[in-house]
Amino acid sequence: MTQWIKAKENQCTEQMVYVAEKENINIKELISLLKKGEVVIPANNRRKFDYKGIGSGMSVKINANIGTSEQCNSLGKEINKMKSAIEFGADAIMDLSTGGDLNQIRKELLSECTVPFGTVPIYAIITELFAADKEVHQMDANQLFDEIENQAIQGVDFMTVHCGLTQENLGILKRNPRTLGMVSRGGSLLKNWMAYHKKENPLYAEFDRLLTIAKKYDITLSLGDALRPGCLADASDKAQIAELSTLGELVKRCKKEGVQVMVEGPGHIPYHEIEMNIKLQKSLCDNAPFYVLGPLTIDNAAGYDHIVGAIGATAAASAGADFLCYLTPAEHLCLPTLDDVKQGVIAFKIAAKSADLARQKKKYHNEDLVVSKARAEFDWKTVCENCLDPELAFKRKEETSPNQEECTMCGKLCAIKVSK
Repeated sequence: MTQWIKAKENQCTEQMVYVAEKENINIKELISLLKKGEVVIPANNRRKFDYKGIGSGMSVKINANIGTSEQCNSLGKEINKMKSAIEFGADAIMDLSTGGDLNQIRKELLSECTVPFGTVPIYAIITELFAADKEVHQMDANQLFDEIENQAIQGVDFMTVHCGLTQENLGILKRNPRTLGMVSRGGSLLKNWMAYHKKENPLYAEFDRLLTIAKKYDITLSLGDALRPGCLADASDKAQIAELSTLGELVKRCKKEGVQVMVEGPGHIPYHEIEMNIKLQKSLCDNAPFYVLGPLTIDNAAGYDHIVGAIGATAAASAGADFLCYLTPAEHLCLPTLDDVKQGVIAFKIAAKSADLARQKKKYHNEDLVVSKARAEFDWKTVCENCLDPELAFKRKEETSPNQEECTMCGKLCAIKVSK
């Protein structure tokens, strides 16, 4: 049984109790939100870990993507990235590996992961085909569903499935050409298969089959946005909105079957259109949790996309988005390094916390007050220990003005010192 079904039956699960305590919310209120599908607790019934609630009334959560590629498939590096991401505050991990033995990589990452773990199952199928010198169109739809169940058995908690990419929505895209076309990897693979076979997307055509698997293992379906805009010029176009409308229909089918579901959102959106996009998703998708990539508010900041994404993420989460997929400085350029992952997580942790304050209409969190009081007393140890990156804070202070009340910026002109 899924968390959604148990909530419907007013059952109080271990996961619900854990989340309610972490979120400081009444358990009855949490159950009510789960019943309405406004909150999900991604938790495969084969795993125990640090459970997270995502959605209305919850703190804003962030996801960190990791994973191998054909050119760089070191499992050790990806494990280190995952551990670093969790250390600096990632609430979930997604394995987007496309190089090496993906089955073994997934098993190893799952064994080390202490937060919800997500995947994009079609990557595994296509990577396997390419390794055998086969083409995308040679995928058998049964392979895709078998892989989804295989990953469910392994313990994956949530999966991105591009179910809203229909023949009808592809027709809208064709009639309304884009600057950058389709930028979703999973979406482009399905598009290739659909075009070759002249058939409907199997994830849409056999959606009930997908629901059966998800219900069995309590997989939270993350309905992917295959037609998300990949640049500002394509933002909020007819294809994007048509797919979002289709996802809204699928959300209702998930709820009817008791399957937990969230909806993925656009990647590149001008700042002034972000709030409209969030409100539209909530309206079309029956207030299902919204999982956004960024969004990015400008297109020409390669190397700094973690900053651009954090700006868009703050606006999106303040307007109602619930789950933020981080971006690193490597976005659009290369596979992220260990430090890139750290920079991405911290940038999006700042965005999530800023949005939390806006959503809760609070002036500060307790940890902010701790730092502020410590600054007033020149208690640098407490200040640094309570920063998002304590090691960096200690390092910069010790390098410039160790064991001194003031720092090198103000010296004897320190306003706090002078005013005292």
